[in-house]
Amino acid sequence: MKAALEWQIACGADEAILDAPVDRTSPPKAEVPPRQAPAREAAPDIDPVAAARTAATTALDLTTLRAAMKAYEHCDLKRGAKQLVFSDGNANARVMIVGEAPGRDEDIEGRPFVGRAGQLLDLMFSHIGLFRTESDSERALYIANVLPWRPPQNRDPKPEEMKMMLPFLERHVELVDPDLIVAMGNHACLALLGQRGITRLRGNWKMALGKPTLPMFHPAYLLRTPEAKRETWADLLSLKDKLRR
Repeated sequence: MKAALEWQIACGADEAILDAPVDRTSPPKAEVPPRQAPAREAAPDIDPVAAARTAATTALDLTTLRAAMKAYEHCDLKRGAKQLVFSDGNANARVMIVGEAPGRDEDIEGRPFVGRAGQLLDLMFSHIGLFRTESDSERALYIANVLPWRPPQNRDPKPEEMKMMLPFLERHVELVDPDLIVAMGNHACLALLGQRGITRLRGNWKMALGKPTLPMFHPAYLLRTPEAKRETWADLLSLKDKLRR
């Protein structure tokens, strides 16, 4: 009798009553995994250029364009910069200068061309009677950049960064509607003209975004290469003559 009870305990029959009979001698049934919810479809990839174009197109003035650029989340430069650098000068100016990107000083102050290169730029254009602080549109300058955020360690802008921000620049030019554009340096020429090689391009008038455009050496290049100031003076005189005509 004792041996029979021990055998039943070994088989798992250690309770007198259960809610339902259990066959302890059969192999256990495989557990059925819980039913999983169907996988969700992955979110479609966002085209940053298309998103920029949509945001730029809906901007009706410079205030809403600045807000659209500030809200744009697809350019990683935004995460490392202190602030957006939108523009400086008189938006009614006949001449719009387009640089490449903010540097350290510009990132701190929130305006383009405020460091040593900016001081040289102001001096250069003052010699032909143009100033960013001028209220008279005939003697005023308006300044913006291809990129509104500072690249880390002032590195060169990447092609994909310029491509995604180009719709904002195009809309910027459209809203300001200057008579002439100055493309300041290689990266501005690449964005506006699709060309680079500033030594070859400078001084030769081109058309960009429907506007006569003059490629010029960037002031930062002139600080490193002062002998190039001679060609820059010729370019400034060409710009002055173009404004007269």
